[in-house]
Amino acid sequence: MFKTGTHHGALLVLAGMAVIGLIDNFVVEIAKLSGLWQFHFIRSVMALPMLVILGLVLGHALLPQRYWAVGLRSVLLAGAMLLYFGSIPAMPIALVIAGLFTSPVFVLIFSALFFGTRVGIYRIAAVAVGFTGVLLVLNPFGADFTPRLILPVLGGALYALNAIVARRYCAQESTVAMLIGFFLTLGLLGAAGLVVLGRAQSVEFLARGWVDPGMPFLAWTFVQAFGSILGVGLLTRAYQSTETTYLVVFEYSLLLFASFWAFILYGQTVGWMAALGMALIVASGVIIALRNGPDPA
Repeated sequence: MFKTGTHHGALLVLAGMAVIGLIDNFVVEIAKLSGLWQFHFIRSVMALPMLVILGLVLGHALLPQRYWAVGLRSVLLAGAMLLYFGSIPAMPIALVIAGLFTSPVFVLIFSALFFGTRVGIYRIAAVAVGFTGVLLVLNPFGADFTPRLILPVLGGALYALNAIVARRYCAQESTVAMLIGFFLTLGLLGAAGLVVLGRAQSVEFLARGWVDPGMPFLAWTFVQAFGSILGVGLLTRAYQSTETTYLVVFEYSLLLFASFWAFILYGQTVGWMAALGMALIVASGVIIALRNGPDPA
């Protein structure tokens, strides 16, 4: 049975995922008004002052202790989010999240390859289950397959590397400092994309340059920025309150929340094969999380 603190942490994770599952659907609206790079640049401009104020109020350090570690983690996480958000307007959000949720499988693979982590039979089986799920979601031999479907899975790989770096080298960093590093990096990447693209106009979210921002774009982006900080804040508080291993399982509720809102707002659905693949990806992540055992006290 879960302890009381675990119940509280689980509720915080579910609340955070409910917020993120809703606001990430708004990227579909943002994609109608601007491009990926402008969205991330403007969102970072909005988020950074809020984070500085939050850090001062909470008394959290604003600067990292290890600049190289926080910088590396920020680049990896920013890359994962560029692939994640860049995929949302082009495919059902459930498939995008399923691709990102391959990260536990990649964490296991990278940890075994680069850090000599011993992997037992259960987690080897979990990798096989997760890989099967990815194949079902991508359906690489189907008529509807496009290389774009691979982008969320690549995002999952970068997200996994970010998790490894954060756990091994950023454990003593303040949450606010890490969030500032992430949004600053994402904002700089957004600015770089805008410099390269200029005012290039395209139907592709990823290839669109600067568009004069109107109030609808600014409003949607502010909601996304504020919601991101709120969602991540709830998750951070959850992981400070109880054992990480048990809470990871509840993160998969994001699939349910995002799929629910995608259906309500846009009528998005997925086929039975993709749904089965998503279930296998979730199952593999749950197996890996539970076989890791509880965190030390």
